Amino acid sequence: MPARRRRTPQGDHYAALLRSIIGQQLSVKAAASIYARVIGFYGGAPPTPEQIIATDPLDLRSLGLSHAKAAYLRSLAEHVLSGELELARLESLDDATIIAELTAVKGLGEWTAQMFLMFQLERPDVMPVGDLGIRRAVERWWSLPEMPRADELLALAEPWRPYRTLAARYLWTSLDAAPV
Repeated sequence: MPARRRRTPQGDHYAALLRSIIGQQLSVKAAASIYARVIGFYGGAPPTPEQIIATDPLDLRSLGLSHAKAAYLRSLAEHVLSGELELARLESLDDATIIAELTAVKGLGEWTAQMFLMFQLERPDVMPVGDLGIRRAVERWWSLPEMPRADELLALAEPWRPYRTLAARYLWTSLDAAPV
């Protein structure tokens, strides 16, 4: 299961997405360290889109962000400031529309959008079929010869509707107890 992190306040969707970008493909410890540096750089609070746009990319890089992640933060900020991504209305949209809107931002992929749905918006019926932990847990517990493909996992998870988020949490947790 993605590590428990200090939850971003429910209404602060921008900060949650910012934190997601910073933490992509990093260990929990490394992500927390870089996130703390970013927050510290902005006086102890998550930066606003305006602050990200005003920050020299080299300053972001000096905090431990890669060139790509600095560009992704800028893309997120630009989408929010231009109105292309209206964070305030996300809660009123269906999951597929939210995924489409989030993945239009460079640096936000389907997995990140699904994690946003599950952990920030607390949507009950999300099955992150691209998550390696979920796929590994299903492979182990169903004694499959290999990890299931996305379409196979969707079919297997169909009976879990409308609580696939809960099923995903159980699958992540089961990895600690799964036979090797």
